[in-house]
Amino acid sequence: MRKKKMMFVALAMLLLAVMLVPAGCVAVMPSGGKVAVISLNGPITNGGSYSFLGSTITPGSVREQLYKAEKDVAVKAIVLRVDSPGGQVVPSEEISAMVEKAKESKPVVVSMGSMAASGGYYISAKADKIVAFSGTSTGSIGVISQIPNLKGLYEKLGIEMQTFTGGKYKDMYSGLRELTPEEKEIMQQMVDVYYEQFVEVVAAGRGLDKEEVRDLATGQLYTGAEAKELGLVDKLGGLDTAIDLASELAGVTSPEVEYYSPPDKSLLESLLGINLDSLACAVQMRLLGLNGQDIVLLQVLNYAYPEPQYLVSFALLS
Repeated sequence: MRKKKMMFVALAMLLLAVMLVPAGCVAVMPSGGKVAVISLNGPITNGGSYSFLGSTITPGSVREQLYKAEKDVAVKAIVLRVDSPGGQVVPSEEISAMVEKAKESKPVVVSMGSMAASGGYYISAKADKIVAFSGTSTGSIGVISQIPNLKGLYEKLGIEMQTFTGGKYKDMYSGLRELTPEEKEIMQQMVDVYYEQFVEVVAAGRGLDKEEVRDLATGQLYTGAEAKELGLVDKLGGLDTAIDLASELAGVTSPEVEYYSPPDKSLLESLLGINLDSLACAVQMRLLGLNGQDIVLLQVLNYAYPEPQYLVSFALLS
């Protein structure tokens, strides 16, 4: 009986001691967490397929994956693995805005692959930090718009087009005639607007002066090492370096790394590595008697649309 009483007193004293210890004196071990790695590969487009082969980056797929990372309380930081030559203007804008929103709640670090240029850089610019390999191709800050003049080709094929328009400039994008000086000026003004927008995004994201960015925004590609010297990149290294940096920004040690999978594809798409819509289109062209060269030519003409793009110019032919 006496033993039980002494044990009860000891437990009571221990409880009282714990209650009296100041909260600041209790050591709290930092909680663990996860770093989410999201891969963004290919041209940036609204949807569908930008080319017959390969993946694309769309606002929808990026939104889905960023939402997943933002809502997961265990995810403390996000790493975007970007490998892209750029693409369409509006999708690039949308994705850039998503990145800016995501970093309000969690650190966002970009890890550049072999290329993160033009629109690929646009969607990276507002991340908290950017990591690139010394040999990464990046930069290409600028805008391109091309209107093919198909008049000569149509003449050789014996095709005569009759055009009816309602509006002075309605057929200026058709590619059936040369643009007038006035129309060329209209196109250049549009390109200049998007160029200034690109400059503003880079200046805001990188904390640089606009004039300083304009000096760099010549459309030139820079290596990762050059980009670091110019203030376009924070650190040289690969994905592991980006994960370590993201962990540091989030105050997490030894995090679990979770690699997000892109949106589900059908089994056939996964096996072939090709978009089914594009495959159907290619089959139809073959049934019409077109050879591989003809199909590639049609694809190039299809995407040489006058819409200004944040795209590395040689990527138009990829």
